[in-house]
Amino acid sequence: MKGKKIASSLIAVLMLTGVLTACSSKNNESSNDPAASGTPETAANTGGVDTSKEAKLVYYLWGSEGVANKAILAEINKKLKADLNATIEVKYIDWPDTATKYPLLFASGEKFDLSHASPGAPVSYFTLASEGALVDITDMLDKVAPKLKAEIPASVWENTKYKGKIYGVPSLYSEYTPTGYAYRSDLLKKYGMKKISSIDDMVKYMDNVVANESFPPINGKAEDAQNMFRMLVDTTDMWLNAPGISSTELNLVTKSPEDYKTVFHPAFTQEFEDWAVKMREWADKGYWSKDVLSATLGGKDNFRAANSAGYLTHAQDWIGQYGADMKAQPASDPYFFTFAEANKKIKRKMGVDNSTVISTNSANPERSLMVIEKFMTDKSYYNLIQYGIEGKQYVMENGVRKNPPGYNEKTDAGGFSAWSLRNDKFVVPSDTENPIRNSLFAEWDKVAIDDPYNGFSFDPSNVSTEIAAISNVNSQLGIQLMLGKTSKDPKAAVADYREQLKKAGVDKVIAEVEKQLAEFVPVN
Repeated sequence: MKGKKIASSLIAVLMLTGVLTACSSKNNESSNDPAASGTPETAANTGGVDTSKEAKLVYYLWGSEGVANKAILAEINKKLKADLNATIEVKYIDWPDTATKYPLLFASGEKFDLSHASPGAPVSYFTLASEGALVDITDMLDKVAPKLKAEIPASVWENTKYKGKIYGVPSLYSEYTPTGYAYRSDLLKKYGMKKISSIDDMVKYMDNVVANESFPPINGKAEDAQNMFRMLVDTTDMWLNAPGISSTELNLVTKSPEDYKTVFHPAFTQEFEDWAVKMREWADKGYWSKDVLSATLGGKDNFRAANSAGYLTHAQDWIGQYGADMKAQPASDPYFFTFAEANKKIKRKMGVDNSTVISTNSANPERSLMVIEKFMTDKSYYNLIQYGIEGKQYVMENGVRKNPPGYNEKTDAGGFSAWSLRNDKFVVPSDTENPIRNSLFAEWDKVAIDDPYNGFSFDPSNVSTEIAAISNVNSQLGIQLMLGKTSKDPKAAVADYREQLKKAGVDKVIAEVEKQLAEFVPVN
């Protein structure tokens, strides 16, 4: 029955052809506490839940399986068996499949227990909550996970609520993920420049690269079209992303955080037309490869292969991948130009943006919540799921995580994309992270804004056909416009794009979004 409930949402999602971007980490590793063995605790010691029958839980995560994950999971399960008479099986949805397989996970009626969820996922956390796909844990928290409830501030819980009820456990990890351009500071200094803090600065840097280097400034693939669109949105006035069309595409926006109920598509603005002209100029200048639409190697990979002067990504990825960048290009010391910074549009990442949810098809919802509590409030569990086994995946030196002596990535690397389970108080910095993280985030904390759509659940059922048609237009002409690769003059191509969006039903989608926003009040 649940499959029928979210089928309308799924129609649009499954037809998305834009590239889904997400922050991935293959560096996650785990803890050292050897699991205790023995009989599970009595029900009285487990929140009054009868744990006499073993619970075998299925936990879905995004990404691929690390080579050492089975060994790490075995250690986790020893502890869970002893403490809760439970074990977990982790199943993976690989990055290229998230746009299709993640929605199917909930629509198919498959029996599983735990999963990652987010308002920005291919099916929104709030949509899943509204359509009965997630367990209401509001009252369950007091009964089986009081420590977890107390660990998370009331304001953070408030942001996870849908119609006054809690359907997911939010992350306790401080994070900002604005999009930007990671670029080589060694080349910057070579050209007599100090910093890129505007598009004009970026153009100057890229012109120098084209004139002086054997590689382009941005040597990526078709997925960079979305990053170019994000650059347009983030650097234009107070535009902010709005709901209705997936943010993995050329999506809707609003004019400002205050005017969040007036929604429009940028394609019908002069700014968009000017941007399309600029993108053609950039393509013609050689800022990226001529075969960008068919390229298979991304900008980051080319950067590390000394075949690009920078790559487009988000801040957290740049920070987390800093060590790998430096290992591949020791002189590069990449800096980061944050598109939204000049216009003071860096948004706070809310806990709900990375949540752990329990499926209504779970046979053991209470045990599932107890497992979440262990991962988020017990350091020994936290270290295992986030970092691995001490001595195998990591060692500690002066409060910093490092690879142990003899570490071989091909045989020892492990990592679960369990971002939703992170907790600042247990976070240990890695020697591969950019040390600027704390000071940079502290600065952004002073000026960051709240997402005006936090808590809003858009129901696409009335416009699913139109959304699918718009997705098709975006996957063809939209991507070409953002990479300067249209067969026509860019202004003529924009006119075609506008016409195709109209035919696809963009006005109907906008009207539906505004209709649903009419009574909405942000939970921030």
